[in-house]
Amino acid sequence: MRIAVVGAGYVGLVTGTCLAESGNDVSCVDTDAGKVERLQRGEVPIYEPGLEELVRRNLREGRLRFGTDLAQATGRAKVVFLAVGTPEGEDGDAELRHVMEAAEEVARAVKHYTVVATKSTVPVGTAGRIQEIMARRARFEVDVVSNPEFLKEGAALEDFQRPDRVVVGASSDRARRIMRELYAPFVRTERPILFMEPRSAEMVKYAANAMLATRISFMNDIALLCDKVGADAEQVRRGVGADTRIGYPFLFPGIGYGGSCFPKDVKALLATGRRHGVDLDLLRAVEKTNERQKRHLLARAVRHFGDLAGKVFGVWGLAFKPRTDDMREAPSVEVIEGLLGKGARVQAYDPVAMDRARRRFGERVTFAPGPYEALEGADALFVVTEWSEFRNPDFERMKALLRAPVVFDGRNVFEPEEMREQGFSYFCIGRAPAAAR
Repeated sequence: MRIAVVGAGYVGLVTGTCLAESGNDVSCVDTDAGKVERLQRGEVPIYEPGLEELVRRNLREGRLRFGTDLAQATGRAKVVFLAVGTPEGEDGDAELRHVMEAAEEVARAVKHYTVVATKSTVPVGTAGRIQEIMARRARFEVDVVSNPEFLKEGAALEDFQRPDRVVVGASSDRARRIMRELYAPFVRTERPILFMEPRSAEMVKYAANAMLATRISFMNDIALLCDKVGADAEQVRRGVGADTRIGYPFLFPGIGYGGSCFPKDVKALLATGRRHGVDLDLLRAVEKTNERQKRHLLARAVRHFGDLAGKVFGVWGLAFKPRTDDMREAPSVEVIEGLLGKGARVQAYDPVAMDRARRRFGERVTFAPGPYEALEGADALFVVTEWSEFRNPDFERMKALLRAPVVFDGRNVFEPEEMREQGFSYFCIGRAPAAAR
C-alpha cells in the first residue's frame, strides 16, 4: 500500500519505518530540510533502540523515502498519516496550527480517494474539523480517521509491531476496511483492532495517558504517607500490585513522570474539561502531586546538608526515563535547576542524553564521561533515571570518589539495607532512610 507520513518526528518516523518494514511503500515528509537530508543518509536524529538499523534497511531496499515536498508525497498515497507536533498552548490545550496547516496542504494534493489518519495527539473533535477542511478543499473524497499512537519511548518498535491494541476512529466502512488491511500484519495473534467513532478514539489517547499518570501520582502519594507512618512503599507496592484487578505497571514510587506525553496530555485533558465546564479534580491532584514529587529529593538534600551553596553533587540520569534521550519535562531538569539555584555545582552523566543536556544547561553543568567520573569530589549522588547500568555499581569505588558516602535515590534503584551495609547514608522514596554504619 502506498503511504505518506507528514512529520518525521518521533511518532512519524517510527510509524513510517514500521509500515515500510511490513512491505508498504512509504514517503515521510518534513519541513526541516536538514533533518530530511540526515534521514536520507540513514542518520536518525533521536535515540530509539533498533530504529536506525530499520530505517537504513528500508531505505536500502527502496520502501522508505524522505523528502520535503508534501504534495508529491501525499498526492498518490492511499493513506496519509498526520504526525506533526502538537505543542502545549497557553491554556494547556494542544496547539493545532501545524496539524491544520498540514491538513490544508493534503486536501489540495490528493488525487483520488484517500484516508487521512491523525497520529498526532489532538483534542476531541479534531478529526471532524479536518474532515470539514477536506470537504471544502479536496477535489476527491477523503475519509478522516483518528488512529492514536501508544508508543513507549525506548520500546517503540515493539509497541508498533506487536501492539496490545490498535485504535481506529472511523465513520465509514471503506476507511475501516483500508485501516484493517494496513494493520493486518501487526494484529495476527489475538491483538485487536478496536473500531469506534473518531471522538471516542481521540479521547482514548488522553484517557489512557491520564490513567497511567494517575497511577504514578497515586503511588507517590502513598510513598509520602509511608515516609510519615513508617511503612515501606516497596512492600506496599508489591502487596497492592499482586491484586489482579490492579497489577504492577506504573505503580513505582519515584520523583515523578516526565516526557512528551503525560505532562502535556494531562494539561490538555484539564483544558478540555474547563472548556466544557467539567472540573477534573482528580487530574488536578495528579498534576500537583507530580510537581511536588520532582522537588522531593532536593528537599531531602537540604534537610541533610542545610546550606547547599558550594556543595558538589553527582547526578546519574538525565533522560526522563531509560532507553531514550528525551529530556522533555524530565525530573532531572527540576533537580539540577534546584541545585544550581541553591549555589551548588552539578556533575552529570547519562548514557545517551548528554548532547540534549548540553543544549539545555550549557556550561552551567559539568558533563562527565562516565558514571564514576560524575562522583569525583562530589558531596553526594542523585540517582534520577533508572538506567540498568546504575543498578550494580562498584560501591567501594563510589565511596572512594565521593567526599562522603551519601546517595539520594529518586528511583529506588538500591535496597536500603544493602546501602547501610555498604556504608552509605541512603535516602529514597517511601522507604526508611539508611544511615551509614
